[in-house]
Amino acid sequence: MSKVIKVSNLSKRYRLGLKEKQVETLAGQVANVIKSPLQNLKRLKDLSRFGEDDESVFWALKDVSFEVKGGEVLGIIGKNGAGKSTLLKILSQITEPTSGKIEIHGRVASLLEVGTGFHPELSGRENIYMNGTILGMTRREIDSKLDEIIDFSGVEKFIDTPVKFYSSGMKVRLGFSVAAHLDPEILIIDEVLAVGDYEFQKKCLGKMEDVSKNQGRTVLFVSHQMDAITRLCSRVLVLKNGEVNYQGVSSIAVKKYLGTEENEQGAKAVLSQDRTTNQVAIQKVEIKSNSNLFKDWADVREEMQVEISFEVLQDGLIVSPGINVHNEKGDHLFTSHHVDYMVNPFPLDKGVYEVSVTIPAHFFAEGVIYFSVALMSYEPFTVYQHEEKIISLTITDSVDGSSARGIYAGYFPGLIRPKLFWKEIKKTNL
Repeated sequence: MSKVIKVSNLSKRYRLGLKEKQVETLAGQVANVIKSPLQNLKRLKDLSRFGEDDESVFWALKDVSFEVKGGEVLGIIGKNGAGKSTLLKILSQITEPTSGKIEIHGRVASLLEVGTGFHPELSGRENIYMNGTILGMTRREIDSKLDEIIDFSGVEKFIDTPVKFYSSGMKVRLGFSVAAHLDPEILIIDEVLAVGDYEFQKKCLGKMEDVSKNQGRTVLFVSHQMDAITRLCSRVLVLKNGEVNYQGVSSIAVKKYLGTEENEQGAKAVLSQDRTTNQVAIQKVEIKSNSNLFKDWADVREEMQVEISFEVLQDGLIVSPGINVHNEKGDHLFTSHHVDYMVNPFPLDKGVYEVSVTIPAHFFAEGVIYFSVALMSYEPFTVYQHEEKIISLTITDSVDGSSARGIYAGYFPGLIRPKLFWKEIKKTNL
């Protein structure tokens, strides 16, 4: 597929306003008054040239390079101040780069901030026509899309009201609807979906999948919702301090962003043998599929075995293992303990032991999950060792009809996603 966006060594720098140094003596203040015309002239000249970097120069982007193919969904993630919005503003031709080259082939529609591109005095309907005209569409083309745009936005009651009276959520609804329906070859979406409610987010994510997969358009998507990034994006760009920290598959990109990137040994944690207790010590935790160690991601259809190796350092201890699983938002998905051993415990001698627990296939939803491991006893209740979030995996779903999602590619809610057994649909005699 041909490249529709090519960015080469893109950089953007700003000069920050610095507070003037104040003198404390009367003589110093008089001297400043005398020197101020010359200082102001020098300050004016400095604003027009950057020269060498100093404390007033801030690089929002530095040597950013990437390419996007037609029909691809590129995710862009990074912490606040990483340069995401600056990059999108340059691609949308809102601001100019300091250096570098950009090639864009196709009509671009952008939704960067609430109400971007709207004239506050014009009605919603008039803004639709204005945006369409800016995109190079004829009135007839806009007429053919008008009803669809208004219906999707959900603001039909207020479509002839000036936009200045819209709430932020209404502006986002209309803005997204206009950007997605006016046939752009390239759709640029910043983190505006967070303003919308649950139903709106669901519609927007479904629409983005539709325009990329079914209509072959290119989407650049900035979000802090990692489940949406892993589901929607075929490739992800991670920005850090204005530079490209990683670009590639979404599962590894999310881990880079969250600070849990894949290590060479995969879904495996080998713990330090520095003793925090003289009773037990977790040595190793591995997550496998059919005896093969997972790398950085797992398919939703795969069964998992969590294997725990631990050492008992004191004869006669009652030791029961357990796991906790969280998602990247911090939701506690479930806890599992060795129930049989909890109910019918028996003391363990000194030595190294192994135990495993199986998590069935078709259990998790897409996104990053974290595993915590604990060793404890219950009579009396004692936590010997608890290692939090020592392994992470990114769960993916191919949307091929074999999972609980089926072939539905839109927003699919739920913290877990079991594939349940449904009986055959039968006609009744009622």
